[in-house]
Amino acid sequence: MSAFLQFLVNGLTVGSFYALVALGYTMIYGIIRLINFAHGDIFMVGAFVGWTVLAALAASHLPALAALGVALVVAMAATGALGLVIERVAYQPLLKAPRLSILITALGASLALENGVMLKYGAGFETYPHLLAGAGFSVLGAQVKYAQVGFFLLSLALMAGLYLFVHRTPVGTAMRALALDQDAARLMGVNVEGVIMLTFFLGSALAAAAGVMYGTYYTQINFMMGFLLGLRAFTAAVLGGIGNIPGAMVGGLLIGLLEAFSSGYISGQWKDVIVFAVLILVLVVKPTGLFGERVVERM
Repeated sequence: MSAFLQFLVNGLTVGSFYALVALGYTMIYGIIRLINFAHGDIFMVGAFVGWTVLAALAASHLPALAALGVALVVAMAATGALGLVIERVAYQPLLKAPRLSILITALGASLALENGVMLKYGAGFETYPHLLAGAGFSVLGAQVKYAQVGFFLLSLALMAGLYLFVHRTPVGTAMRALALDQDAARLMGVNVEGVIMLTFFLGSALAAAAGVMYGTYYTQINFMMGFLLGLRAFTAAVLGGIGNIPGAMVGGLLIGLLEAFSSGYISGQWKDVIVFAVLILVLVVKPTGLFGERVVERM
């Protein structure tokens, strides 16, 4: 029982990171029907921005939580701005082009981000400062760290904030209108280009938040970290039903749990095999995902 609970806690923690990244995939797909394969690398850039901020604050004697909060805010703002630049430079000119063209551009943006970070920071690993102590508590034999609880709750808060923004604000209504029909939304006075830019900003900012939390939790980051995690997050988006925001949230948590239980009960060497086997199974059996893509409302 204690082992099961331990895997459950670990899976929910990492699954919350996947869910935040998966939201970017599903929002961008919902608006412009683009699988943004550079999104995993945006997560990676967010992790490096957070590391840079924390390294700069090392001599400031700020409390650990305050320094982490500053790193989160700066990383989300900077990486959100990077998402805007990528959208304007790489994607916006090709929105009317064949889908293959914009797909190749997304792959090119991914490679540009990876190699840019490698040239800036080097090919080795960078280590996050050990800001959070390993203190925690025990639940039926499972060790739960306060950091795990904090990251999970923060991720839930960000996901809930996005959901409320999309469903309770005029801008969110405009985003959902674009998901249905861009031409009709434009005729109704919606600033289509502005909404698309906002979507990229929000998706990139959430990925950056996941990157900072991931780096703080696992302590080591590398310029290639976004590739595999991006694929897992994409799997989560497909599993939940790409284009469906609640589906991406649940899909991320399910992928995290699947990884944790696979590593614990089978082998850590098989976890990626199992995760991507699930992706293939979902695409074959239920291509619309567990929740199905909404026909009337995709976001």
